Amino acid sequence: MRVSVTDAERQLTELVRRAEAGDDIVLTRHGHVIARLTPVNALSRGKSRRLLLEAARRTGAARATADPSAARSQDFLFGDDGLPG
Repeated sequence: MRVSVTDAERQLTELVRRAEAGDDIVLTRHGHVIARLTPVNALSRGKSRRLLLEAARRTGAARATADPSAARSQDFLFGDDGLPG
């Protein structure tokens, strides 16, 4: 959403509420972009999500092993005849 500085002065409270809700508020002067209102938490949330995903990928890659397939993981439950033992 683009808003002139003059209009923003009159509706600052509403613009801040909209920015907090996630709207991108761009302030203009004489048609040129001069500033942007963004919520502080949204930036840190996005960054923390990215860091969390990267950590999960690293952990998953570290735990991955060349173990037998899942089809064989329950073999200990059955006897040599294929019946539950």
